[in-house]
Amino acid sequence: MREALDRALNQLLEETLRMLSLVREMTQEATEALVQQDAARAQAVIAKDKEVDALELKIENQAIAVIARHQPVATDLRLIFTIIKALTDLERAGDYAMHVAEDALLLSKEPPLKRYVTLPEMGRRLLEMMDTLGQSVAERDTALARKVLELDDQVDGLYEEVTRELITYMMEDPRTITKALTLMRVARSYERLGDHLENVAERVIYWLTGEIYKAPEDAY
Repeated sequence: MREALDRALNQLLEETLRMLSLVREMTQEATEALVQQDAARAQAVIAKDKEVDALELKIENQAIAVIARHQPVATDLRLIFTIIKALTDLERAGDYAMHVAEDALLLSKEPPLKRYVTLPEMGRRLLEMMDTLGQSVAERDTALARKVLELDDQVDGLYEEVTRELITYMMEDPRTITKALTLMRVARSYERLGDHLENVAERVIYWLTGEIYKAPEDAY
């Protein structure tokens, strides 16, 4: 009985990590599409969002089946609820990666406003967040989960930086307003994607410690 439950829980974790990997791939490809003005790559990211949605539904159904068949308690039940909660955040993270790709597709039709520096850096920090998050789950490491929260603070700082820069562009040359607003939307998508990864990290901490953890900015 215990062995069957362990197999089921491990399968849930593996599938959830696969979903995280898909979102990571979407984020990386969307960022490259933005920088390289690659319309085909952006369209591929948009199409991949359906895979994330389908995987979310599959894992959720598997989790419900595990509860019904094995009636887990204590830490096992906490893990299942952590996964179910994380699915929503990972699905939304995938949506934001898709939104970046949609805006990259739009921007690919005209010359870039400027050489992108801060936006791809936001994308790189998000990839680091996802790598660290996956490692924290695989190694059951609370310290790594807390590192994800620190990385999200860095993403937030970059968001504020790029927003200020784009506002300056618009004030100095009103002809840049349309592109600048689209780029601000990209930055916002990155920032929101990071917030959803932060939510998952907080839930991993709950799974591993039993304590409901909220980053300081979430406590208000």
